[in-house]
This record gives sequence, structure tokens and C-alpha cells, in this order.
Amino acid sequence: MGTLSTTGPHRLDPAIDATLHAAAGRVRAVAGERVGAMVAAALRRTLTDTVTIGADGSAFVITGDIPAMWLRDSTTQLTPYLRFLRECPPLADLVAAVVRRQLACLDHDPYANAFNDGPTGAHYDPEDVCDDPHVWEQKYEVDSLAYPVTLAHRLWRETGRTDVLDDRTHRVLRTVVDQLRAEQRHESSPYRFSRETDIPTETLARDGRGTPVGFTGMTWSAFRPSDDACTYGYNVPANLFAAQALRAVAEIADEVYRDPALADDARGLSCELVDGVTAHGVVPAPAGSPAAGRPMYAYEVDGLGGVLCMDDANTPSLLSLPLTAPDVLDDEVWRATRDFVLSPANPYWFTGTVAAGVGSPHTKPGHVWPIALAVEGLTGTPEDRVRLLRLIADTDGGTGRVHESFDPSDPTAFSRPWFSWADSMFCELALAVADDAGA
Repeated sequence: MGTLSTTGPHRLDPAIDATLHAAAGRVRAVAGERVGAMVAAALRRTLTDTVTIGADGSAFVITGDIPAMWLRDSTTQLTPYLRFLRECPPLADLVAAVVRRQLACLDHDPYANAFNDGPTGAHYDPEDVCDDPHVWEQKYEVDSLAYPVTLAHRLWRETGRTDVLDDRTHRVLRTVVDQLRAEQRHESSPYRFSRETDIPTETLARDGRGTPVGFTGMTWSAFRPSDDACTYGYNVPANLFAAQALRAVAEIADEVYRDPALADDARGLSCELVDGVTAHGVVPAPAGSPAAGRPMYAYEVDGLGGVLCMDDANTPSLLSLPLTAPDVLDDEVWRATRDFVLSPANPYWFTGTVAAGVGSPHTKPGHVWPIALAVEGLTGTPEDRVRLLRLIADTDGGTGRVHESFDPSDPTAFSRPWFSWADSMFCELALAVADDAGA
């Protein structure tokens, strides 16, 4: 493939280098030298410093400061490059290499969220129940199934290439559908996650089974996209994202594999998830919200009367639904949800003297996440995008890098000095601003 070297300093293929240079130039033309320079550095850094090409031609992608590959992060880290797949074949080769590794990971363990680069035996916590040497962490998160599917589908639709849609991919797509369906009735699932910890969001209740749930038609998730345990087992944005991904499975099954059984099962399950969200995950917006009384999406429910109204910065989030679930969301319900999320009625909406935005219980109380600021812009107006692009650049704490979270009154107080997902979402927002301007 020749895009990156397997050892030593990574060097970009000249075609990729030229594509990224031109992209950063477009941003410079509309957002100025400083923002353009940040974008140029971030676009290169993800490809040169997080990606390693294996001997089998697949690509392993670390998060930045953690030497493991998350199925979610490795997809979102590639987001700003996907617009260039048709014009830059070496970049399409690189994305295909990542897809191959992701699908190999799902084939190995569809319940795991993060993997090692081979059977190294590294673990977030060596005492976890899962001692598979390939697995960094086995937190079951629905989005870990959906993100690789949507990336493979996007690669196929953008380029027409089917080399990654081989027999293994066919098998993995069947596994994804079967697992999402099995977890509609979680009480009979074999999955358990138990960790010796004083942090309640780092383990599951009831000996690793999670809090009780009733049948809703939705599929159960142990953990959120933040890697925090779900309060209630049915995470609404993850279910809608899964419903979108199942539509992608059905298209691939129909057009590539000529497998009508898989296509019908995927479409049917997609409808069941959406129906479950409509019946159980749409609630009146709480008092004190700009959307008070209007139907909005809850963040989590349990089918037993438990409802959690909040949003988290990590995607899929409620705010990100037009990006992650555009064909299955109810636009009117989402607009009321957006009004709620971007207000103090959301318990994770934080305001300081410099910035205001969505945060997460995963980081320090009061911290805003640049990922959420980017999503706010990408799902907002062109004016929102320009404003939020400037805000993210101005709250880098003087480092020239985009962080996981920061104190909205003191951006020099931040978490994670290098978080590649945040870099990529900043780049995606910047490129959207350039698109808006016709640059």
C-alpha cells in the first residue's frame, strides 16, 4: 500500500500530503493563519503519529495518549479524511486498512471496545474478568459495533471498492445483527463486566449484569460512548446510531452479498430499535428547559420507568444525531432535544467566563469538551460553525492542540494533552466552515 511505513517515523504518501496541504489551505483562506496551522498539524499528526501498518496490511490506530485501538475512536479519528476518498486513492487505501483491522477486532470479540496491537496482554486493568491478551478492555458499547459498519459502508459508497467486503466482513455483519438482537433481551445474555473499583461508573451492578431492564425493543448497552457505565441499559443515541448502521448492513447485504436474509433481518431490527425509541425513549422536556413540555429524546431509559434526561459530549450523543443517525431520527423531536441539551436544564451543560458547552461525567465537573463544541457547530448554522471553530482554537490553553476537556473559565486547565479524536473533530468543523464559504 505504501501509505505509511511500518516502523520508524511515519512518512505520508505524496498524494496524501498534497491533499492535506490543500485542505489546510482552504481553511487558512477563510479562518486565518493560526486556525489553518492548527488544522494542518492535526491532519498530519493523526496519520503520522497514531497509525501503524501491520504486516498483514491492516492499520492499527491508537487514541493519541493511550496505546490501544478503540473501535469508536479509530472511526471518528478518520472523519475529516473521508471527504477526500474519491480524489486520493492512497487515502482510501489507508481507510480500508483501518476497516480491515476493525472488522478483525469485531470478529475476535464483538463485546470488546478497545484492542491491543496483537496478543500483548496489555489491559486497562489486569484484574478485569476478561483476560484475553488481544483485548485492552471489554466494555460492551453498542457504538463499537455501529462505527466500523458505517465506516466500511462509507468507504464502499464513496469509492465503489468491495475488497474489504469479503467473507469475513459478511460473517461480521451477521454477528453484529445477531448480537444487537440478542441484547434486546439482556437478562439472558452471557455478557458480564466486573471490576474491583470504588468508581461506580467503572463497573456494572448485579455481579456484572448491569441495572435491571424491561423489554422495549431497543438493544442493551453496558457502557456509554464515554466508557462510563450506563445508568439505565437502553442508551437512546446509541440505539438510533445502531438503527442507522443496520440500514447500512442491509444495503451491503443486498448489493454486495446478495443475501436477502441478512438484509431483511437488518432492516427489521433497525425498525424495531426506532420503534422502541419512539415508544420508550421520547419524553416531555423537563421544566426549566427552553423545550419544556415538548417531546424530546431521553439519554437513557430502562423500560421499567427509569428515565435519564441529559447529554454527554461523547458521540453518538443526542446532539450528534443528525451526524450519526440522519435517516432514522425524528427531526422535530431532535430540535426540541437540541434546545434542551444546549441549556442549563442539561446537567452536563457548563458555562464559564470564556466558554459554554456540553461536558461529561467522565471528566472533572464543569469541564467543557471540544468534541461537543464541534458537534454543536456541525449540527448548527454556518454562523454557529464559525463561532465555535474560533472558540475551540482560542481555548487550546496555548498548546496548539485540541484537548479532551477544559475549564471554561481557564482553558489552561485541561485533560489529556493529546486526544486525537478531538483533533479530528476540530478539523471536520474547520473543513465544514471552508465548505460553507465555498473555499
